[in-house]
Amino acid sequence: MALILAATPLGNPADASARLKTAIEDATIIAAEDSRRFHRLCSDLGVTFTARILSFFEGNEDERTAELLNELAAGAHVLVVSDAGMPTISDPGFRLMREAIARGLEVSVIPGPSAVTMAVALSGLPTDRFTFEGFPSRSAGARLATFEKLRHEERTMVFFEAPHRLADSLSDAQSVFGAERKGAICREMTKHYEETIRGTLSELSTWAETNEVLGEITLVIQGAVLDSAAMTADEMVARVREFEAAGMDRKGAIASVAAEFSIAKRLVYAAVVDANKMSK
Repeated sequence: MALILAATPLGNPADASARLKTAIEDATIIAAEDSRRFHRLCSDLGVTFTARILSFFEGNEDERTAELLNELAAGAHVLVVSDAGMPTISDPGFRLMREAIARGLEVSVIPGPSAVTMAVALSGLPTDRFTFEGFPSRSAGARLATFEKLRHEERTMVFFEAPHRLADSLSDAQSVFGAERKGAICREMTKHYEETIRGTLSELSTWAETNEVLGEITLVIQGAVLDSAAMTADEMVARVREFEAAGMDRKGAIASVAAEFSIAKRLVYAAVVDANKMSK
């Protein structure tokens, strides 16, 4: 008995590993997120299999996990594949892997394509430390709350996003992280229409609002400047005063401080308002 999680190509079948092909041929049960896409992948790879195919997606993950654990206990050789990339990474498989490990069953992973690491490399942003945050919340309020918790995150951040929500997500990200924070939109990676758009969050937001966004989207956002969380309200106000003394109007000074330290403009504005109240 054995449970194998295997990474599949993001789009280009040529990225499939020899180990993946062998695992498909040797499995007795294959749990696939989308059986039609799996059959198409096998056709592209010229691979034949004798395994029983089971659908394994978010809607039936709990039920299938119990079924697959029983099959493993009975001696089955189970292969788990998602539509693209590594199972368990924003895809089904985590519960099954966790329970198989807890029961002492044999488990292994076949490495391969990853949208997360590919996007980090394509972005041109720091790769020494990064964090994967999955899909932002669908509702605006929850999404803003999520970004707010990450406002002082110093690591490069990677998100998945649906094409029709990209503009809203970038607008919210810009309001929290600042318009000048750098980022990259990685679209349709390894596919025919692969495209990477790099720039500030303001520029990326404008692109998303003025272009038809299609395909699989991975969004990469630069981390906060070192120790930005330690900047006090007094320091914000002092820096605003410096810009004003140099001839900049208050609105521009607040925007400049927010951009310089990757702080939301409303926080700098609030610090200035509070300082003005206290001086009266």
